Amino acid sequence: MILADVVRSGFVEGHHRGSVVVTAPDGAVEWSAGVVDQPMFPRSSNKPMQALGMLRHGLALDGELLALAGASHSGEAFHLDGVRRILAGAGLDESVLRTPAAYPIDEQARDEWVRAGHGLDPLTMNCSGKHAAMIATCVANGWPIHDPAREKSPDAVWGRDDYRSPEHPLQQAIRTAVEDSSGEKISYVAVDGCGAPILAISLAGLARSFGLFAAAAPDTLEARVANALRNHPEYASGSRRDEAALMRAVPGLLCKAGAESVYAVGLADGRGIAVKVEDGTPRARAVVMAAVLQKLGLSHEVVDQQTSSPLYGGGIQVGAVQPHLSTFA
Repeated sequence: MILADVVRSGFVEGHHRGSVVVTAPDGAVEWSAGVVDQPMFPRSSNKPMQALGMLRHGLALDGELLALAGASHSGEAFHLDGVRRILAGAGLDESVLRTPAAYPIDEQARDEWVRAGHGLDPLTMNCSGKHAAMIATCVANGWPIHDPAREKSPDAVWGRDDYRSPEHPLQQAIRTAVEDSSGEKISYVAVDGCGAPILAISLAGLARSFGLFAAAAPDTLEARVANALRNHPEYASGSRRDEAALMRAVPGLLCKAGAESVYAVGLADGRGIAVKVEDGTPRARAVVMAAVLQKLGLSHEVVDQQTSSPLYGGGIQVGAVQPHLSTFA
């Protein structure tokens, strides 16, 4: 299904295809385009569900640090400080992180990091907040966090006692939380970019989970996760990110983007939205989500701004990536 058009100087030079779904407060599919009932990888859009699994098993975080546990952070200084704070609360430091070394994903933060004399580092990898929270959960339960035998088997992704292993009690707890939230059984397990397991559910299941979190009763763990992300959107993404702008602008809205152009939103009334752009191009992600929000009657200056991603030529804007109108009519 065509979701977005690439328009340059008035000429449509390409399209972004994919799938999108809106679920009702009861979890039923309310509207969809493309394939929404087959397994897909939510990528980092599953982080609120992962945080839920950790809270269920004693993770003692709230507020901005809980938001960071559910974040794909930009690598800004306050993110890195927050990761260190999570680990310090467990009596550890950043040397225990098993994230792959990376630069901050925010360009300004990356440049500042490099100018300060730093290189690739596990701390600045965008999933380090989640990994720090995973490690803290293991410490709270007396679970192992690393398998020394892994060092002797470099071809293996996980050792048995590695907190990232699908067989580890931490990951089993997370799997249960994902299944409970999405209303589906996990159909496939793979390795995510950060080295932790990624669990396949349908696009409809992803949307359903976000509707559940966004409208959760105040005394629930789901509401605790949702409120952390909504109240601290800069920790949940970054101070210059489109997700943060959307959560600041729309009361009650919860959102989380993921790699390969996955994006999920939960609305305060319990509706959920999930998008997957087939080619994985990030530039179409916010455009498509904004078009869905407009289709649902949600009007806001930030939403309207996000329905178009500019294209440049010769240093000036000459076009845009914009919604494929017939899909969202």
